[in-house]
Amino acid sequence: MFATDDTIVAIATPPGPGGIGIVRLSGGRAADVGSAILSGSPRLEPRRATLTRLVDPGDSRSIDQVLATWFPGPASYTGEDVMEVSAHGSPVVLRQIVTAAMRAGARLAEPGEFTFRAYLHGRLDLPQAEAVGDLVAAVTPLQARVAFDQLEGTVTGAVAALDRSLFDLTARLEASLDFPDEGYHFVDKHAAGAEAAALASRIDQLLTNAAQGRLIREGCQVAVLGRPNVGKSTLFNLLCGAPRAIVAEVEGTTRDLLTDTVDLQGIAVTLVDTAGLRNSEDVVEAEGVRRARGALRVATAVAVVLDGSRRLESDDRSLLQETAGRKRLIVVSKRDLPAAWQMQEVNALAPGTPAVEACLLPKAQGANGAARTIGAALAEVIGSGAEAPARDLPAISNIRHVHLLETACAALRRAAEAAGQGATEELLLADLQDARSALEEIAGRRAPDAVIERIFASFCIGK
Repeated sequence: MFATDDTIVAIATPPGPGGIGIVRLSGGRAADVGSAILSGSPRLEPRRATLTRLVDPGDSRSIDQVLATWFPGPASYTGEDVMEVSAHGSPVVLRQIVTAAMRAGARLAEPGEFTFRAYLHGRLDLPQAEAVGDLVAAVTPLQARVAFDQLEGTVTGAVAALDRSLFDLTARLEASLDFPDEGYHFVDKHAAGAEAAALASRIDQLLTNAAQGRLIREGCQVAVLGRPNVGKSTLFNLLCGAPRAIVAEVEGTTRDLLTDTVDLQGIAVTLVDTAGLRNSEDVVEAEGVRRARGALRVATAVAVVLDGSRRLESDDRSLLQETAGRKRLIVVSKRDLPAAWQMQEVNALAPGTPAVEACLLPKAQGANGAARTIGAALAEVIGSGAEAPARDLPAISNIRHVHLLETACAALRRAAEAAGQGATEELLLADLQDARSALEEIAGRRAPDAVIERIFASFCIGK
């Protein structure tokens, strides 16, 4: 794990040039490092920006004119003394500032180390720290909404309420064991079993929206499939809102996988445009077909594109059979041309599969409406809703939280069943303690070091 007795520095803004870039310092020597790199060692008032010059302590050469802001601990992001330097957003200038701070005694921060220190100093618990990473990585408004709710403590509050109830039940059972001769029974076994079952039901309610929460947090992948020249790349471009893929009358134009991420009702969906599925003697095209089938195997859902202006061929029928049982949407393209077949034919081949008929050309009348209709149909197939779960029922979106809640729920179910079978208080307490351990691991109070290290290692440097 990270060393925490030194002062760290890192660029806190994204790579690349920008109007402003921020370098962050945190640690016990943040004031000393600041004095060494700020010209004239100005007196910094807490939480007020001070205009000054930043210099290299090696040769006193000015690097940039900056705004320095001082956040004395514990009232800072990390809980330590923190200084943030806002400079012109040139990557060269920002790297020079980091180098100057390192020459003055700071070391380069590891990924996630600032947030790790905030966790160590009690500024955040583990679910809130994980929410910081999710918020930084959010690419849709719904992802950001769910992450911010968790950062504000919705998951923490729900788990803490469960833990309080479980602690109370455990304490009463232990007290009954401590005074057996006096005849005190703070809770009998059957009542304890009923309370354990009620707590398990509360966890079940939290887990109700876990699949949707994970979908919001992690996004999904949709493969666009079909035989050559049916309109796959045209559909891909329409959903992306930009001409990302080459579209031509020549069959086999797409020979590799092309991906882009789009927002479908708040879900970050990675669309995969694929080569047309057919047998080919062309080595390059055959490799493209192999990769297309690989994309099909890992996709959450598929969009099967059929050409409505040409009669269905054996490759169309084979693809419909191959994707049977998968989450899928049928998109019938080229409906601006005379129809070569009717929807009843496809309905017989793929009963129950939703389908959308449209002209996919971007300049066609109603193209925007077609994009919205297909996007909404895809979102329905994927299983997303238009809104995040309400704040009074937190979106459990992290697979770690899901696993630990399921572990706690199973332990509580065992306790309830054991109570009904007349088990001793000691056996009930063992299951209840297992449930408490799982809940405490969510909050980070009992999380293994390897888990904590893995969580923070996924963060960017500077956060």
